[in-house]
Amino acid sequence: MLFKRLSEFTKKGIALAIFVGALPFLVCASAYAQDSSAVKNKWLDDYHQHVGLTYGVEGTLNANYLWRALYCGGLSMQVDANVGYGGLYVDMWWNIGATDWTFTHFLPELDLSLGFNRWGVDVHLLYIHNFNCGFFDFSNYTSRGNRLELDVRYTISSKLPLSFLWATRVSAADGYLDEHGNVVRAWSSYAEISYKHRFAYDISLYGAIGITPWRSCYTGFQRGFAVQTLELRLRKDWSLSTHCGMMLQGVFVINPSALAADKTTAEWHPSDPARQSINANIALGFYLK
Repeated sequence: MLFKRLSEFTKKGIALAIFVGALPFLVCASAYAQDSSAVKNKWLDDYHQHVGLTYGVEGTLNANYLWRALYCGGLSMQVDANVGYGGLYVDMWWNIGATDWTFTHFLPELDLSLGFNRWGVDVHLLYIHNFNCGFFDFSNYTSRGNRLELDVRYTISSKLPLSFLWATRVSAADGYLDEHGNVVRAWSSYAEISYKHRFAYDISLYGAIGITPWRSCYTGFQRGFAVQTLELRLRKDWSLSTHCGMMLQGVFVINPSALAADKTTAEWHPSDPARQSINANIALGFYLK
């Protein structure tokens, strides 16, 4: 009886998350339908022209390190810095923190991106480095070391910020052993559709639904197609000056694939991110732009 009640609660929770995640789409559609006077310019004609040098820096303190519905660590400090010119950009992202809230293990991470962002299309090559192997070591497909990923994102426009992402791991740390003990390249891929709605007073609501189309690292190489992510983010920004600000953000994430595999509601598996089913995070950050 208890299991049945938990199962019903889980189904209702997922349904509620999907419903709440759809609210920004409904609100935005209603606003566009009512405000006909604002449609003097087509909503596709607002792509930013990249002129001159651009840059940005942001530092955040996070209660949990969450990435694509995977639990990747506990309390952490994350710093992101980018510089670009004419659509070309380089981005460097650091994570320094504990692998869980026991503070027994620490695994710093460095992500480097080289990309091009123009006309709503962002294409970049992402290099992910965990400091448990050499910087240029791509030899072990099954390690948690270096990874190389190709990401393509398309955002319709700032007036309709509906975004589509496809990401595929193209090198290293992405394989599993078959029944004969041979390493099989997984080409782990992740697809996501997301939407960000801005309210008054610099408040924004972000919703995303993500899937992994085949056996991949996102499910611990245990399952095929899976709904990986149901995510909501609520964020409040404060402008401290023309080029400086701070933000407070709350995140709630459900991993339906892990939830279905465990047949439970909220199992705690900090040492096995693919099994972590429900997560939340709160982050405080400062940025320059």
